[in-house]
This record gives sequence, structure tokens and C-alpha cells, in this order.
Amino acid sequence: MEINIPKTNQKRIVIVGAGFAGLELATQLQKSDYQVIILDKNNYHQFQPLFYQVATAGLEPSAISFPLRKIFQNKKNIHIRIALVYGVDTSLKIVNTDLGVINYDYLVLAMGCDTNYFGMKNIANHAIPMKSVSEALYLRNYILQNLEKALIETNPEVKQKLMTIVVAGGGPTGVEISGTLAEMKKTILPKDYPELDFSEMNIYLLEGSSKTLGTMSDISSNKSQQYLEKLGVIVKTNIRVLDYDGQFVITNTENPIPTHTLIWAAGVAPNKINGLPDHIYTKGNRIKVNDFNAIEGFDEVFALGDIACLMEEKYQNGHPQMAQPAMQQGKNLAYNFIQKLKNQPLKPFKYKDLGSMATIGRNLAVVELPFIKFQGFFAWLTWMFVHLISIIGVKNRVLIFINWVWNYFTYDQSLRLLIKPRNIIKKE
Repeated sequence: MEINIPKTNQKRIVIVGAGFAGLELATQLQKSDYQVIILDKNNYHQFQPLFYQVATAGLEPSAISFPLRKIFQNKKNIHIRIALVYGVDTSLKIVNTDLGVINYDYLVLAMGCDTNYFGMKNIANHAIPMKSVSEALYLRNYILQNLEKALIETNPEVKQKLMTIVVAGGGPTGVEISGTLAEMKKTILPKDYPELDFSEMNIYLLEGSSKTLGTMSDISSNKSQQYLEKLGVIVKTNIRVLDYDGQFVITNTENPIPTHTLIWAAGVAPNKINGLPDHIYTKGNRIKVNDFNAIEGFDEVFALGDIACLMEEKYQNGHPQMAQPAMQQGKNLAYNFIQKLKNQPLKPFKYKDLGSMATIGRNLAVVELPFIKFQGFFAWLTWMFVHLISIIGVKNRVLIFINWVWNYFTYDQSLRLLIKPRNIIKKE
């Protein structure tokens, strides 16, 4: 069965994934003479850099999510299907989904990454990842529920576990959520839970390498660690998490850390799709592409963003798995598709590094632009401005701005709600 999509004389481009790369590509093609099909398991685009703010009750999930159908309203050449993609048959030029099969003239894979547990099953079963809005919301509920349990817990050891949070991974996600949790511990949670002694609450950040924010300069890395320790986070570098049973975090050097909460921000793994040959994958399971983002050995199948590995002299293992490379690849590929219609020369992709940044807490951030590096209050303002203008939708930007201003002046958030699914009991 083929998905019910009108047949036209237009060439059909099927995009798998509506993350930064897939969305940018579709947006650039919305006025082109292509029929564009977007396949995604969600009906919305998620702004991943702010997942941690949902997890720490700073923002509602709707503030960083935007409906795909609203983005492409009245765009007759764009078709959206909410589907799970099982695989691809490049000989027949079809994509297999849970809705049926769909034919393509050009296929673009932009599925992004998922959490990488490095084969550690216990950690996969017990740790909490943060690669989607739903996972961030689950983490928010989990932390708040543990505090509610701590209120009525009489065993001091169990209470300590309920109030201790361990974050594995010292990249931007781990640094940002650790800093935000530390600020909550200091300024917000004591007001909500005056019966708890928050001097007993420990927040650990464990990093396997020698520094936090390992992809940034030593200056930014050192500053980020100083800021975290100033906020009260216990930062430990050169420590790898080896196991977690829901009770104790086991590392390679330290004594087991008792905790009911392990937040896993230690790595990502590209999402794979069935039907492609093994030789196209690199050691890290990224897909080898040429200068035009075409998959090695295929002229009509492309890969973008986190899953793509375009090797350059400066990027021997592919470009950074961040929003900017993904968006730039999507824009360049859209340009090339339009060039194809005109029978004009294609443009090879060249990544323009716009810099990187991370926020640690109120007035504390690190920013590295191609021409300058700076830290502190001005870096924090820069981080806020860049992320605010990157959000899709005027309403979402206004909501986020209001939340940020309110949080800044009141030292409070109003979103600490325990939202649980209703248990539906079927009547006989």
C-alpha cells in the first residue's frame, strides 16, 4: 500500500526527519517546483538546545515545539505524514513506513541522533536521557516526584538518594542542566519544600575526559567548571560511569554514588535506517557523504545533519553534531535541488563556523565566536539573544522571553507541575 499522496508531474523529494536539517531543507523548497514529503514520528519540530529548561521547569514543552503543519500552512507542494520509517529500498526507490510505502525521486535522510549508552544495558534501563521533549518532561516529573517522596521519607539514606542528582557528561547539555539544577537548589526549591534540608542535596557532574565543554577552548572549559563549582555543583573529570542499577552510580575511580537519579548526557548515536549497505557507515555510525551531501555510491540519496559525515581537513570525523552545520547543509542541498531544475552547476558544501556557546547559570555563560571569546554576563546575554531568535514562531519567542524575564527578576518559575498520564480502567 502506498501512502495517499497526490501524484503530480513534479519530482518528489522525501525527507525523513523534521529536525534542524530536514526543516531547513523543506522551508527552502516550499516555493520550488518539487513535491516535498516530510516524514517524522512527531507532528512538531523540537528546539533541542532548550530541552534542559523544560526538564528543570523553566519552560513549557509547547514553548520549544512548533507544529509542522502550521509552519507549512498553504504550501501546496509540502505534504506531511506522521510515520515510523522502517527502511528504504534504493533499487525500487521506495521508503517503507508503518503507514505503507512511499516512492521517491530523491531521498534525504535527516533523522538526527539518539542517546548512546555505549552498550551498557543497566544504564539504558535506569538512567534518564534527554533527547526529546517527552524525555525532558519525564525528567521534570521524576525530579519533582522524588522531592515529594523525600518529604515523607524517614530513612536518611533513602532520603539522600532521592535528593542526590548525578549528571553524566560534561558537554553543553550536561553543563547547562547541572547549573540550572544548582540554581533551583539554591533559590527555588527551598521555598517549595521548606521541610527539606537542601544542604543535603548533592548535584554531581561526571565527565570522562579531562575537562568540561571538551570541544571548546581551555579558557571556556576552565571558566565553565569555575562557574559550576561556584554554584555548588560537584564537578569530577576523568571519571567514567560504568554501571547504574537505579540505586548506585558505579565509576572507574570513585566510590559508588548513591542516587535515584542519573541523567545521561554522555553521548549520542546516529539513528540508522535499514536497507543501506554497511560500507557507507563510519566508525561512529555516521553516513559517509560527498561534498554535495550525497551518500557514498548513491546519486539520489542524501544525508544531512548529525547522521552525515562529510570529512574536511579541519573535520576529519565530520562536522560538529550541532544545529548550525545541520541547517547550513539543509540550505545548501535545497540550493542544489533548485540548481538541478535549471540544469545549473551544483555548489559543494562548505561549513561556516559561527561559533559555539553554553550557559551555566544566571549571568554565567561562555561564548566562542570566530573572532572573539568571552565569558560572564555579556556572554549570557548573547546566549539568550541567539537562542531566542532561533526559536520558530513569534508567539513562542514572546512566551520564552516573558518566562526568562519573570524568572530573572523573581528567582522563580511557575511551571513546577507534576503531570502524569491518567490510568484508564476498562469497565467490563
